[in-house]
Amino acid sequence: MVDWITSNELVDLADAVTEMERKVALIASGKQDEAVWLLEHPPLITLGTSGQESDVLDSSTVPVFRVSRGGQVTFHGPGQRVAYLMLNLARRGRDVRRFVHSIERWILLTLSEYGIRGETRSDRIGVWVPGPDGREEKIAAIGIRLRRWVSFHGVSINVAPDLRHYASIVPCGVRDHGITSMAELGVSISMDDLDRTLKEKFSHVFGD
Repeated sequence: MVDWITSNELVDLADAVTEMERKVALIASGKQDEAVWLLEHPPLITLGTSGQESDVLDSSTVPVFRVSRGGQVTFHGPGQRVAYLMLNLARRGRDVRRFVHSIERWILLTLSEYGIRGETRSDRIGVWVPGPDGREEKIAAIGIRLRRWVSFHGVSINVAPDLRHYASIVPCGVRDHGITSMAELGVSISMDDLDRTLKEKFSHVFGD
């Protein structure tokens, strides 16, 4: 069983990391079911294990945190759906590459429900869409970590965040592509609507 948790208030990053680590320990020891936690953060910038401080162009507008997830630099804030995945890969095949591909497929299927044709790239993690000027733009980011074969951290999907914050960073170390959102692509939905689709498509991909 997978326990779905939704936070309706903005969740502090430090509190979220503490709670994820607590749950991961319980899941790894068999004392708690796997979980998917849906939330939004207040505006902030995070640097993953590969993140370079030089990719933070302006740290004066929002706080900056170093976190243990994989990946580089990204922005989190209201209007962005974060899904933290605490799943036990010890019973899901212990295949990290397949796990990341499954996460990408989950996002692709979710976006397709709203007429958005997302794409993945072998040299870039995340989900991309064609921009109006022909330049590819990122709409969803992925950054995970494993502890005792239990995943934590996860994905972020840009529903309708303030995209101006991305001017403060080099998102995921990629300088030649843009950042977009569902709202920028003309899709107006609520977080509740997106959450329902995420839950439905999760079962298609992960079998729960």
